[in-house]
Amino acid sequence: MTKPSVPTNLGTKAKRLWSDVVGKYELRADERRLLEDACREIDIIERLEVEFRGADTMVKGSMGQLVASPLLQELRQHRAVVARLLGQLKLPDEDAERAPESASDKARRAANARWSKSGS
Repeated sequence: MTKPSVPTNLGTKAKRLWSDVVGKYELRADERRLLEDACREIDIIERLEVEFRGADTMVKGSMGQLVASPLLQELRQHRAVVARLLGQLKLPDEDAERAPESASDKARRAANARWSKSGS
């Protein structure tokens, strides 16, 4: 089976994530969509971080009070989206002790092992 190609117009960090994940795991179509969405979110975060460099973390609100910068709030929201999307992929945590696996997790692990052997 051929590995899916990197989606078009991804930034450097997003391309790295895509390549790392598809290089190691065989993903279903829905999982590839989640990964692509996470990569697109990473690109948004990169652009927001460029805008946020040198900007104030606190700005004046509508009543003259200090409030968190809208850019800071956006960064936080997009990072949370990335975390949710990557969590939905349910990739194994290689550093943590193995938790009990569900039947579908075991089947996926077995399929990935077979796929890895056939690709060698």
